Amino acid sequence: MKIEDLSDVIYEKEENGICTLTFNIPKRRNALSYVTFLEIWTVLDDMEKDKNAKILLITGCKEANAFSSGGYFNMKYVTSISPEIMKEIDLMDIAQKRLCMKFWNFNKPVIAVINGLAVGIGITLPLVGADLIYMSEDAWLGFYFVKRAVIPEFSSSFILPFLVGFQKAKEIIFFGDKITAREAENLGLVNKILAPDDLMPYAREQALRLIPPKTPSLSLNRMKRVMHDYFKDILSKTLDLENEALRESMKTSDFRAATKSLTTKEKPRFKGK
Repeated sequence: MKIEDLSDVIYEKEENGICTLTFNIPKRRNALSYVTFLEIWTVLDDMEKDKNAKILLITGCKEANAFSSGGYFNMKYVTSISPEIMKEIDLMDIAQKRLCMKFWNFNKPVIAVINGLAVGIGITLPLVGADLIYMSEDAWLGFYFVKRAVIPEFSSSFILPFLVGFQKAKEIIFFGDKITAREAENLGLVNKILAPDDLMPYAREQALRLIPPKTPSLSLNRMKRVMHDYFKDILSKTLDLENEALRESMKTSDFRAATKSLTTKEKPRFKGK
């Protein structure tokens, strides 16, 4: 995919080295599809090649009233993807190993600016992909995987216990309860919560602190690489395990019940089968 082919995201580059990726799919509240994941990968690849690109901000468009409502795995939509784009997509990579490892190996700083609800991969992606997370005080998080009869992805099976401890991580993913911005900050899932109008200005202010002339960007990039390098193999193995478990989960009666409930708007009745 080429940069000029982007449609699900808006990619902006500034002379000072700040780049911004904005999820721009308001009709589905910024739910991320296989195409969106490919577009994000393309942005990261472009920044790796551009010496002037110093830092990436990721946020959601205001019209969606969401950072991201999760993954969009509508098979009817998949059949509408052009053959050229489909050549670059692996439908079996449900956990998004390719993109996750791209983020983990991306040496330039990434700041997630969560300006609305962040559900499913809407939160697992920034937890693994971003170095700093700033969140609006009226936003909230949802690890809703159990409600869909699947498991967390994007290597969050590793990163969540790493961040909050095993017991709290299990409580979060076992019950799938809504997490407020204040709770997210107390858990250490985000760096700071701010008033909606202050969120992006603060994130930009922090971004400016992380690029020349205020910070030696090459030193910063090396810091990130050294901190991440030890965990590469752990992330890779976790993603393989997540993909295997997700494929098995999607064959179950419980998964079909959860999927049906999205249409009927009734609570699914799980059978453990």
